[in-house]
Amino acid sequence: MSAPGDAISDEAPHLLVVDDDTRIRSLLSRFLSEHGYRVSSAASAAEARSRLEGLTFDLLILDVMMPGESGLSLAKSIRGGDVPVLMLTALGETNDRIAGLENGADDYMAKPFEPRELLLRVASLLRRRKAAPAVAGEVRFGAFTFHAGRGELRQGEDVVRTTERERDLLKLLAAERGGPVSRQALAGQDAASERAVDVQINRLRRKIERDPSNPLLLQTVRGAGYRLVVE
Repeated sequence: MSAPGDAISDEAPHLLVVDDDTRIRSLLSRFLSEHGYRVSSAASAAEARSRLEGLTFDLLILDVMMPGESGLSLAKSIRGGDVPVLMLTALGETNDRIAGLENGADDYMAKPFEPRELLLRVASLLRRRKAAPAVAGEVRFGAFTFHAGRGELRQGEDVVRTTERERDLLKLLAAERGGPVSRQALAGQDAASERAVDVQINRLRRKIERDPSNPLLLQTVRGAGYRLVVE
């Protein structure tokens, strides 16, 4: 990454900051630009949709509370795409944060936050996007097939919509071919995200399990993490 003050490379990750607060939007854009990122911004979900149609982004930083369409609604509508979502929320309650994760966010931060932590969260999400482990061919579990190279989950002939984060989890789990993967490994290098892993696993279970409360395919391994029961 470029040092603060350096010219930003055309190859630098391109971030989209969506916040209706002009001051916050400006501060975030300037701060991230100073640390080597290309940054575009939008003041509403509608403006963000327009930008997403015309440009390719590596990460979306999205405020939850906005007039008109909320950040939660926008995140839910683009869930299954290739752009990871970091949600910013002034809501401190656990249920509000869980709602963000359930609606397609890959991570969240509560306002006010430390700028250095924002940089760490952004870098962690970008690493996940670029450095998912390679798994040869396909793995099968139950009625599902996951192709790690394409990041594609199918149930029979039908493609199952998944988030970037869910694909990363499946790649990590598939790489172990039925062995357990720790919560720390699933969280990646950002240890603060370990608390979100359970929520993300539960969200994935709702897509692949007949009874998510009694999982047969994506099992909890007590004291060790989770395992995907592959054929």
